[in-house]
Amino acid sequence: MRRRRFLRRSGLVAGGLGLLPERVASDDTAANSQGTPTSSPRETTPVAEGTAPLGRLPIGGLREVVTSPDGETAYCATTDGFAVVDLGDPAAPELLVDEREPLADREGTLSDVFDVKLDAANDLLAVVGPANPIQADAFRGLLVYDVSDRTAPERVTVYETDYFNHNCFATDGHVYLCANRGDRNGVVVVNARTGETVGDWSLADRDEQWRDVRLQNWVLHDVFVHDGTAYLPFWDAGTVLLDVSDPSTPEFRSHIRGQPPGQLAALTSGEADDEAMEPPGNDHYTATSEDGDLLGVGVEAWDADPDDDAGGPGGITLYDVSDPTAPEELSVIEPPPTPDPTFDGVWTTSHNFAFRGDRLYTSWYRGGVRVYDVSDPTEPALLARWRDSLETGFWTAVPAGDRDIFVAPSWKGRDEAGEYTAERAALYTFSDPATGTPTSADGASSDGQPGFGPLAGVAGLGAGVLYALARRRGDGSSDRTSDRKV
Repeated sequence: MRRRRFLRRSGLVAGGLGLLPERVASDDTAANSQGTPTSSPRETTPVAEGTAPLGRLPIGGLREVVTSPDGETAYCATTDGFAVVDLGDPAAPELLVDEREPLADREGTLSDVFDVKLDAANDLLAVVGPANPIQADAFRGLLVYDVSDRTAPERVTVYETDYFNHNCFATDGHVYLCANRGDRNGVVVVNARTGETVGDWSLADRDEQWRDVRLQNWVLHDVFVHDGTAYLPFWDAGTVLLDVSDPSTPEFRSHIRGQPPGQLAALTSGEADDEAMEPPGNDHYTATSEDGDLLGVGVEAWDADPDDDAGGPGGITLYDVSDPTAPEELSVIEPPPTPDPTFDGVWTTSHNFAFRGDRLYTSWYRGGVRVYDVSDPTEPALLARWRDSLETGFWTAVPAGDRDIFVAPSWKGRDEAGEYTAERAALYTFSDPATGTPTSADGASSDGQPGFGPLAGVAGLGAGVLYALARRRGDGSSDRTSDRKV
């Protein structure tokens, strides 16, 4: 009961709305559980070991970024559209396209664009939205662009859905959508050029009990596809490996992590909310190595109650998936330290990441970016890190083809008034680290972030949004009472 009261005081349990309002005051103070302001963050020394920014390009509303195979181009989700960036000179990335009204010729607007994905072999870019349940009259669905001329993307497909679209994946002429419909969460496969629905699979197809679980506990947050296998992180329900060698007939391969549906269905509304906030569970993002043998499962989590010694930021677990029917856990990469692990604190939980060769490029919101050597995946070695918690909060880290750089979008930055805002988002380019590991200890003092007080904000489909989802249908069309299942 005490934890439930804590969540209500923190504003995390919102009734009837798909999105929570920003909670950051212009002076960077936030109310604590007693309603008194916490201290403002002080200037801190950025940590730079093994890598450093080469260039920075401001792009308002920036979220996910993917790169072309040659590393010369970055494609960016920008909340109300998408952008294309030339990376030819990493010290001076150049904005080529900034499309802010992708549906100007149609009724409805596309908003909450948090994800884009590139099907490089077919020169197709997938753009999806909205990332969260919003008003019913907004456009919900997928746009596909031909980017054979990166300076002049041409829209080829408009595919409408009856659910929100947080993330997607594009490969082999198909787009994989996270179809969270409340009673049948799963993946929908779409032909990228024709807009035809090709395949549809749900965790509820294997066990009807999932229909009795509240949406926030088994939401399909993302999808990653490699060599005929789809990796589906279902939050507290764990991660499913699906055979999509024939996208029209997806077949179950294996299921790792997670809690059984009966256990999750038995939770009260308040317990379900707490479960969606803290580990165990919270499977948020997946990606594999280039050969497909190594899988990373990222956990996005916070501490719902600092007094109970549970919860906190999530890390990345590595698995051997050389046999996708029998994944084997190898190791866990722990998150960077934070002075405040609560939802209203300094976020250092795992977000999106990518592999290249024996390296893993990771983002940790205000915990910065880190690069690991995973040549021995049972003992990942930290090669490089960069962090400036006052100015940045990184959404992903992505290598630029085979070039000796990687890129990372910071979804917020500081304006002239000192406010931490998405309008000051920016794309950073970084030098690729040389072989070697930092020598300093991986503790709070060595991470250069003393003296931080809580900052707040809602990024992506985090716990606050998941709580709100529990009170709406999967398509965001109607309210439900707190004890109704979706």
